[in-house]
Amino acid sequence: MTLDANAALIVVDMQQGFAHPGWGARNNPDCEANVAALLDGWAASARPVVLVRHDSDEESPLNPSEPGNALLDFVAAAPHQLFVTKQVNSAFFGEPDLAEWLSALEIEQIVVCGIQTNMCVETTARMGGNLGFEVFVPIDATHTFDLEGPNGVRMSADELSRATAVNLHGGEFATVLSTAELLERV
Repeated sequence: MTLDANAALIVVDMQQGFAHPGWGARNNPDCEANVAALLDGWAASARPVVLVRHDSDEESPLNPSEPGNALLDFVAAAPHQLFVTKQVNSAFFGEPDLAEWLSALEIEQIVVCGIQTNMCVETTARMGGNLGFEVFVPIDATHTFDLEGPNGVRMSADELSRATAVNLHGGEFATVLSTAELLERV
């Protein structure tokens, strides 16, 4: 696998509101350090970076009127070429139009990282694959939270992260790898 000189790093929803205790137990305490390493690698190689922010409804710490809507400081300070805001799970349904921007720059490869692994990261990666982009997900540059489903079935954040990795990789939506493996190609 080679990484194109213009492969775009898409940093999804690295927002302060995800530190709110209402989200519950999370996995991967190394997520932030790995995202920072990716941002550094992209800056050093002059590859494009896209920052994505989720603007939630009134009841969420991610609501634009709440301090939790802000990106984490190290992400907000990172050099980037595009800033996308969204209100749904996919960065491809935000403003400005991500797919249009990528296509205009003839970008064929995207790297998707951020929060939450099984929600906005996975949805953005799947849609990217559906739209014809070659997608890479450094799974250790994502994190998520424990989640309860129907009939009281509960999955841990680690289980959800593994399921996302299997879904994306096994379903051929994306190549799932580690941050270190990806940075070897930058």
